[in-house]
Amino acid sequence: MPPRTPRAGKPKLFKVRMSGRAEKFGVAAFTLKELIQKGSELFKVSGCKQKLQCCLYEDGTRITEDYFQYVPENTEVLLISEGQSRSGLLYDIRQVLGSDRHSDELISAAKRLLTDDGEELPAKRRKLLGDLLNNLTDSAELENRTQDQDWFQGIDSRFKTKSAYMRFNCEQRIRGYLKEVDGHAQSIGSVREREKYKKLVVNLVERLKSDRYNGRYFDRTEQQQHRLCTDDGWFTCQGAFDEQNCESLHSINPYGNRESRILFSTWNLDHRIEKKRAVLPALVEALHGQKISSINLDYFYRLLFTRTNLKLVHIVCHKKGAHNLSCDPRQLYNHGKDT
Repeated sequence: MPPRTPRAGKPKLFKVRMSGRAEKFGVAAFTLKELIQKGSELFKVSGCKQKLQCCLYEDGTRITEDYFQYVPENTEVLLISEGQSRSGLLYDIRQVLGSDRHSDELISAAKRLLTDDGEELPAKRRKLLGDLLNNLTDSAELENRTQDQDWFQGIDSRFKTKSAYMRFNCEQRIRGYLKEVDGHAQSIGSVREREKYKKLVVNLVERLKSDRYNGRYFDRTEQQQHRLCTDDGWFTCQGAFDEQNCESLHSINPYGNRESRILFSTWNLDHRIEKKRAVLPALVEALHGQKISSINLDYFYRLLFTRTNLKLVHIVCHKKGAHNLSCDPRQLYNHGKDT
């Protein structure tokens, strides 16, 4: 569809903003070029020094000369430099979140909207308000119980820091996997094979104790190569077992506030090669007719309890169906042993 030519003598009216500026001006223009020129003059921006673009203030959609003809009268637009973020609304939100000036009022208003039984909010708006509250009440920079008592509500008093509790949280997940590994012995029919399996599990326990149950994965005070989070405590979803990354870019900071800490419990340390369907059956099969010393214990340990085979995933990215991935038969035994 060819662009419509504006009628002669009737320019279009816009409300023009400038990224990083509080002012807003009314501007009449026949073309996009004229709109940008007039806006730059009002905001005292030299066009020769700074090349400007124009976008919709609401959602950041870039305005071209063709699209200019279809933009409704009195639309609010934003002038930005090339390469700058295109959403003025997001900019304003960041400005508010980055300032303490209105945070108390925003928190109170958002809580009233979320808890008012007489106000039926659409699910999407409730989600946005929830996210807003999480950002406004973020206290990730605080570490000790005395500094952020709200974060520690419901947590045993022996934990004095957030990192200590998060380490414990990870250890408990790994201990849960160990319990499943130990319980799998009951499914082995042969008494002799079952006893061999139990002895091998004892070796795995000793290895886990030495590694402190790999609690370092959730501990932001650990060295970077050992943890799954940033220095500030942000975790990023690693995507489903059969994907390289999370297309939805899920992220969370359980160090930020109590709500995020609780929500983080729904994230999964998911086994790519499944523990019950693949790893444990392969371990039992490898033990059949073999000495414990012939089993590649390190291989099974890594598959069961380490990041070699574990992915941190948002609940939405956690696929509960069969993964259809199997253990590598070449890795089941120590070198020099028959497979």
